[in-house]
Amino acid sequence: MFSVGSLAKVKHILQKELFNGCGERLLSVVTVTKACKKKRACYLCIATTSPPLPIVTICLVKQIDQKESEYKKKRTWQLEEIKWVDGLSEQFDVHEFDMQVEKLYKWYALNLHERQNFLAVLYKQIQKFGHGMKAEFRNLPEVWLRENSPEKLSESSDNGSGGRSKNEVETEDEELPEFTALTEKEAVELTKLFSECAFRDAQLLIEKLSKELHNLDGANMQSVLASEKQVRVLMDHIDRAISEADRFEKRLDSYEEILGHAKETMEKIGGKNAMIKIANNNNIKLKEELSNIITQLDLPQSQQHILENPNLKTPEGRELAIEAAQYLQQALNSNINPALQRLVSVRDQMKRFEKWKQKFLGPVSRHLNNLFIHLSNEVGDIPLSTTDVVLSKNHLSIHQELKPYTELMHWIKAMDSKTYDGLTAVYTKSLSKIYERDIRNFFTLAKLQISEKLRGSREDLDVSTTSTSKRTVVSAAPYGTLGVNKEQWASGVDVSDRGRFDAVLEKVLTQLERIALNEQEFCIDFFETDAVSPPIKSNALDEMSRAVDVSQLLLISPSATSLGGEAGYNVASFTQKKVDRQINEEIRKLMNTLFGCLEQELVSFIQSFERFDCFYSLYVLERLTQHVMSAQDTHSFLSMTFASVLVQVKRNFDRFMQQQLQSIRDAKVPKRSKCGILPYVENFEYFSQTSENFFRKSTRRTDMEKYIQLICAIFEGINIHAKEHPKTPAHVVRMENYHHMYSLLAQLKIPGLDEYKKEAKTRYNDALNAYVIQYFGRPLEKLNLFFEGVQQKIAQGVKETEISYQMAFSKQELRKVISQYPAREVKKGLENLYKKVEKHLCEEENLLQVVWHAMQEEFIEQYKFLEERIQKCYAGAMISLEFNIQDILHFFSDIARSH
Repeated sequence: MFSVGSLAKVKHILQKELFNGCGERLLSVVTVTKACKKKRACYLCIATTSPPLPIVTICLVKQIDQKESEYKKKRTWQLEEIKWVDGLSEQFDVHEFDMQVEKLYKWYALNLHERQNFLAVLYKQIQKFGHGMKAEFRNLPEVWLRENSPEKLSESSDNGSGGRSKNEVETEDEELPEFTALTEKEAVELTKLFSECAFRDAQLLIEKLSKELHNLDGANMQSVLASEKQVRVLMDHIDRAISEADRFEKRLDSYEEILGHAKETMEKIGGKNAMIKIANNNNIKLKEELSNIITQLDLPQSQQHILENPNLKTPEGRELAIEAAQYLQQALNSNINPALQRLVSVRDQMKRFEKWKQKFLGPVSRHLNNLFIHLSNEVGDIPLSTTDVVLSKNHLSIHQELKPYTELMHWIKAMDSKTYDGLTAVYTKSLSKIYERDIRNFFTLAKLQISEKLRGSREDLDVSTTSTSKRTVVSAAPYGTLGVNKEQWASGVDVSDRGRFDAVLEKVLTQLERIALNEQEFCIDFFETDAVSPPIKSNALDEMSRAVDVSQLLLISPSATSLGGEAGYNVASFTQKKVDRQINEEIRKLMNTLFGCLEQELVSFIQSFERFDCFYSLYVLERLTQHVMSAQDTHSFLSMTFASVLVQVKRNFDRFMQQQLQSIRDAKVPKRSKCGILPYVENFEYFSQTSENFFRKSTRRTDMEKYIQLICAIFEGINIHAKEHPKTPAHVVRMENYHHMYSLLAQLKIPGLDEYKKEAKTRYNDALNAYVIQYFGRPLEKLNLFFEGVQQKIAQGVKETEISYQMAFSKQELRKVISQYPAREVKKGLENLYKKVEKHLCEEENLLQVVWHAMQEEFIEQYKFLEERIQKCYAGAMISLEFNIQDILHFFSDIARSH
């Protein structure tokens, strides 16, 4: 336990080192440790600042260095931060207590007296200086929480109170004076006094100090009595000063009252001036608004007369009518505040404008309606010309006649959408008849220009053949079918026909582009299809449209609202894309009505030639792709039409390729004695050359994958059909056809087909080796069987040098076997083999010498093997075959030359 002296020492050190510098006074200290962690002790301190506004805080102080007695504040809490204090028990001998601040702190007090004193002082300070909700104290003895509770107890009260009553202890605690630490100056003076004193007896020192204190008190009293007169004079001066101050204060109050009246008067004057200024500004703004309304809603008398009786037949009359219509449109679209629009005069004027609009709209719409019908009927039919493929330019004259009425058409669109739609329908209906007639004649002329075979009536042209050619097509396979012999193909076309078709097709597409683009430009300008909506539109509708655009954007990208300025940009971008889509949809709908027959006629034109020759699809694919890709507006009517036709052509070409693949699967093996080259392998040469002549100048190399599909189907068909011929061995069919495919792919020199060229060569070599092994076999069969037995003995452990001692493999037995293969018999066997190979192979591929040379190499290899076995197993026996390698070469050469 700490004594009162040690506690006083610690309290003195803390006051001196930590709290004096902050102007604080230490009230109570308790030495504690954390209840759950028995670490080094620290100090909880209650400190307060000087009056008149004391601030009481609780500090947690830890000792940094025990040797040098250095302390540091770790945490500080205000009284308001303490929520509750729990003593855990009302007994006096409990060391623990809890304190809830920002979190729960569990403390263990090392000294019971310090704990009691700390909690009592804390309760007293909270009750005296705490603000707001005061902390709750739980489980503490009630005597600690009284007003006369001690703030400091001596050590004897902690240790020696056992034989005394509780009241005696409390009385003794109350008599203990509050400890006040000495200041530095007091400590210095006290040290100086002790150093100057020569007494060794404390009692003598106390008596001396008492005498000196008594003398000083007497001198002080005498000094006070001597200065009594001066004090009275000073008090009189103070009284007079107080009187003067009272008079000065009264004068200031009067001045302040006068200034208050003046301030109130000035504020009233300023308020009246502000109201006058506001009234003047309002009058000026009202005058400006009225002038603006009068200016916007004023329509000259001359313009009114023109609107009631327009003259649209002369250029001067049209100009005056357009000018009056623009005046009226501007007045109807006046930017007037919605509140002012409720004025009776404004509403009456707007009603008059509506009447003039209806009076002017009637004659203008009737005039344009009659003009559309008259111009379409005026254009006559033009006879066909066989000199060149040119589309009629009748529409250009119609455009020239209608251009002066462009502004009126724009005005009608802005003023009355119903009338605008009706006039647009009349225009498209009238012009579509002209375009339909001209386009049909144009395609008829194009067909006649391409081929003499297609001359005749329009019905014959649509069918693309005469009755005679119909019978031919029905009885024969389509031209260029891979799986059918060429003799069974229907009549086709030559290269010049394809070149003529390609040239005429380019002219057709160019002419269609020219006329469609001209019409599209005219419609955009005349019908103002590049305008999003009519100019006459209320602000409420604008806001509603903008809200719809934003909502659609948010459905696409919900994060747009969190992007700030970027979201605004996205909204603008989305709105612009929507506007462009509306424009394209509107003009495309208009063009589709005018050129309703264009796509049908173009498809019919292309299909009429595809029936003769499916290779026309390649040229159509190329030309249409070029025109679609070169279009500036990919969503225009013409681009969409060409793209739709391109899809149909691509489907036709894919269907043609599927027919080719199916023809390969359905191909029949020739029934002649020698199978030779299969039909689809032979026809692939023509197909590939024709396609490659096109692809050299084409950008559609992506269609090369069709090549690959055909080649794979041909490879598969060769394997399947090789087994079906009754006379030609399957290895020969594979060898000859794979060799033909390898030669063809090598001639094409297409980089994308190098892999398949290598595969064809590999399959050819495999078939060649398999055929040689199967039909050449082992001409020296018995000799090979003899040495197979020798190999078995060696495998059983017999040495090669001891083989001759075996009865079945003696030298005599070997000579007997060798004697069965004289050179004459060997050559005769090779001649029979050559005749058999000659019967198997066809003359087209000229592979007889290749196969014969492969058999020669195989025979030489067998001969070398046998000679090597004889030399190893029968060394020194002077045994050898009756012929050598030179004889073998001579045999093969003589047989090849003799045939």
